[in-house]
Amino acid sequence: MKKKFILFIAVIFTLAMVSSAYAGKCPQPRKTKSAPGGIAKKDNTKKANKANGEKLYQKKAKPMACKMCHGAKGGGDGKLGKALKPSPRDFTCKKTMKKVSAGQMYWIIKNGSKGTGMAPMKLKDKEIWDVIKYIREDLM
Repeated sequence: MKKKFILFIAVIFTLAMVSSAYAGKCPQPRKTKSAPGGIAKKDNTKKANKANGEKLYQKKAKPMACKMCHGAKGGGDGKLGKALKPSPRDFTCKKTMKKVSAGQMYWIIKNGSKGTGMAPMKLKDKEIWDVIKYIREDLM
């Protein structure tokens, strides 16, 4: 009985260590500067097209699809993102994302984020809002 209990504790400990090694940091530290002026308070997602945002995120955004770095489900675990330092933003981390406004996301997508792998995206303003709506409604 005692051996089974010790084995059980060892298995639980091992699983906890393995899962923590693969888990991303949440909340993620933010170093990106705040969007200037009233941009951070802007939110044009009500008029945005979530279906188009999904297409852009998954396949069509330029210079590359968002999922390549942020992952298909927004976990910051995309194929290219694994090589980036710092890691791409994990949209599924509610503790981090509740502090990031739609306007701040717009600013970052449009202008990139200095000191990270996030380059400015070549999207029209409406397309940026479409992507934000998709991220905020389906990935967060």
